[in-house]
Amino acid sequence: MAYATTNPYTGETLKVFPDATDQEVQAALDGAYNAYLAWRQTSFAERAKVMTAAATILRDNLDEYARVLTLEMGKLLAEAKAEVILSAEIFEYYAEHAERLLEAEALPVKKPEEGNAILVHEPQGIVLAIEPWNFPYYQIARIIAPQLSAGNTVLLKHASNVPQCAAAFDTLMEKAGLPAGAFRNLYMARHHTEVVLNDPRVCGVALTGSEGAGAVVASIAGKALKKATMELGGADAFIVLEDADLEKAVRWAVFGRHWNAGQVCVSAKRLIVVDAIYDRFLELYKKGVAELRAGDPLDAATTLAPLSSQKAADDLLKQVEEARKLGAVVEVIGSAVPEKGAFVQPLLMTGLENNNPARHWEFFGPVTQLYRAKDEDDAVRIANDSPYGLGGSVFTRDTKRGVAVARRIYTGMVFVNHPTMVKADLPFGGVARSGYGRELIGLGIKEFVNHKLIDVVDIDAPF
Repeated sequence: MAYATTNPYTGETLKVFPDATDQEVQAALDGAYNAYLAWRQTSFAERAKVMTAAATILRDNLDEYARVLTLEMGKLLAEAKAEVILSAEIFEYYAEHAERLLEAEALPVKKPEEGNAILVHEPQGIVLAIEPWNFPYYQIARIIAPQLSAGNTVLLKHASNVPQCAAAFDTLMEKAGLPAGAFRNLYMARHHTEVVLNDPRVCGVALTGSEGAGAVVASIAGKALKKATMELGGADAFIVLEDADLEKAVRWAVFGRHWNAGQVCVSAKRLIVVDAIYDRFLELYKKGVAELRAGDPLDAATTLAPLSSQKAADDLLKQVEEARKLGAVVEVIGSAVPEKGAFVQPLLMTGLENNNPARHWEFFGPVTQLYRAKDEDDAVRIANDSPYGLGGSVFTRDTKRGVAVARRIYTGMVFVNHPTMVKADLPFGGVARSGYGRELIGLGIKEFVNHKLIDVVDIDAPF
């Protein structure tokens, strides 16, 4: 597995990193556990101090951190800066709220004389984090901020194409004052996942990635009897009802499908528009997408970034061609993208009939699936006709109606009048083939802690 920085815009390989050796992995496990034994005894105030320091460093060095994101995976510089800020906000959230989120809970009992029961939340050890390339900093922050705040320690196996982003967080946490070993990035080979998860000092694994990767790692974790959280793929429905503010809905649809070059698990991948406004929506949407400008992601004028690698671009185009062979109608939108760089021309896919399996695929890039719905009920039916269940959106001027429709969609998240958002103070996670478990807020911090019952019972109380 070659860990390397290859600029998606220029195609230039800037730096290559060797895989971790077996000895380095074992040393990291030893260091992480020794750090855990001390870190679990620290106060929330001490942990918060580290979280706050990490956030401050990110904010103070915004341009430096953002530039690494753009050079490694091609993200627009403005989007890279937004990701750095989001990561800082996650650290700040747990610095402020971790102690309250993990405070002991008194449990109600029917007969007070039979006991005084409390639930305490205690760290368990080392968490393995396996993270993807599309949001290299955010994916790290959303696991290490809650888990370190809970008293656990973390080992990171990041995507092979963002090694410098991974290393940047190693340095970040060291500068923030985190004890040595409490967080460690390792350029692990594939076989190291099983080695780490079979170590008794490791309490679980948090993976964000593809459905295939999730199935493999979940199987390893299951055999090792380790807790796992899986944040996997998505094909978010973006429902536009007849009473929506059409022009604003279109603008959000263009953004929701094409931010981060469409390489987002919660992108608005399936646009579902009711028949009454379908034709007008289509006209405005094509116009909006055609206005996107592909180019150097470091240029502020660029609004469509390259994909993360040439392989990602080639694989996406092969997938589109397979969908076309199965009956999908594929239309090119806008002017040609540059030949230099891992660009994919924005594409619109229609004619996805019920017998076309491509309607159930996730297209990770600037490819839009568009569906015409007869009415609200039909829109909900189409939205739920997916193996995924991550996020989704409903656009309507009647917010009560929007909430009612949102409750009918089988996903982990639904937003009314906005594409699926990622924020430090909102939970993240899905259902069905999109995985299980939750990241962020109180749900995320409690994924890898021991919810221990302590019940003080009068010695003379009956059994």
